[in-house]
Amino acid sequence: MKKNIQKLNLSIKSNFSLAISLDICFKNDNNKKPIVIFCHGFKGFKDWGAWNMVANTFAENNFIFIKFNFSHNGITENNLLDFENLNAFSENNYSKELDDLQKVIDWTSSDNFPINKNEYDEKKIFLIGHSRGGGAVIIKNLEEYRVKKISTWASIDTYDRFGTTKQIEKWKLNGEHIFINGRTGQKMPIKYKFYEDYSKNKNRLNIKGALQKSKKPILVVHGTEDTAVSIKSAENIADWAKNAKLLKIKGADHVFNSSHPFLENKLTNNLEKVVNETISFFADVK
Repeated sequence: MKKNIQKLNLSIKSNFSLAISLDICFKNDNNKKPIVIFCHGFKGFKDWGAWNMVANTFAENNFIFIKFNFSHNGITENNLLDFENLNAFSENNYSKELDDLQKVIDWTSSDNFPINKNEYDEKKIFLIGHSRGGGAVIIKNLEEYRVKKISTWASIDTYDRFGTTKQIEKWKLNGEHIFINGRTGQKMPIKYKFYEDYSKNKNRLNIKGALQKSKKPILVVHGTEDTAVSIKSAENIADWAKNAKLLKIKGADHVFNSSHPFLENKLTNNLEKVVNETISFFADVK
């Protein structure tokens, strides 16, 4: 990390029993800077792969960059790199993630925010969401007046990703569905209560509807070789939004050709392009 960049690691209370771990990367130079909040995706976490290098790059370009772990993503405060709390993971849902994101946004305007007010502009808040995190920032873009712009990176275009009726019925019968973590081999359960929360809150969790109602600018970024979330999702998001710019990254996969662990000393070419385009998009705001 460059000498003029500072990083703070801390946690804040969520609306639940578990804390929200987060970090802030910024220049301490007595100049007001916009705030960028980054949301990770499903089976993701704030310290995955190249995300720390992404944070440094935004900070070098005069942003306050905050990334956090959703309270129920399975990562604990004592171990930020492994899924130790699979019970918490099993209890997660979309509503909890939206609550966590709101908690982080509110925190930036509170007396508990640990940065001098001369360093940031709380009226300029931008959101980035990767994969499932893209859904959260789209919904929050509509709900939160302090958010000025958002960028989605390899985002889903619907929260309804539960499969067929038969699969949902099997999920209900078993009480939980097991996802296999391709990197660790862990069996990661999601309880049927997840689907019940979605069904109860379908109106709020309508990504298409949120896009159609908001006039705020959105940068939609997606790799052409993404096998986890089809590039069709990006095309849908751009079509539904009133004020969208679509950026297709040729040859990029779901994580823009980065990996975990990320051992390189610079961003991949594709991720560097994503970061630079997003920085330019956020910088162009009044």
